[in-house]
Amino acid sequence: MSFTEKINADIKTAMLAKDKDRLAALRDIKSKLLLEATSGNGDVTEEAAIKIVMKLHKQRVETHALYVAQNREDLAVDELFQAKVMEEYLPKMMSEEEVRVEVIAAIASTGAKGPQEMGKVMGVLTGKLAGKADGKLISTLVKEELAK
Repeated sequence: MSFTEKINADIKTAMLAKDKDRLAALRDIKSKLLLEATSGNGDVTEEAAIKIVMKLHKQRVETHALYVAQNREDLAVDELFQAKVMEEYLPKMMSEEEVRVEVIAAIASTGAKGPQEMGKVMGVLTGKLAGKADGKLISTLVKEELAK
């Protein structure tokens, strides 16, 4: 079952269950997948679909934080719920310790000596850890390790 087929099946399930909140999140995912399919070659790969869901999830988390900062708990709850629905479709993220091990290995393999060579290390890691770890976390750990 492809990613798009799974989303469609889950939309149908949410409609039958009359789960409006879940349905809204799933429809948002589907609309972005359809937009990608029509702008590209007509077929969305699994990797592209995961990137789209990751982007939507990140937007929801950032919006949730914004609503909390503005004391809009009613809207924050909806954003958090939709973010949790989207998490179900994302691959398991690596822990900070696992990312740190990868960062140390990348620094050793590139031979980076200081913070000025951060780009070299990030180039290796962003490709390797795409979809598995947050870019901000990777960047922070690379800075820490290169500063040692």
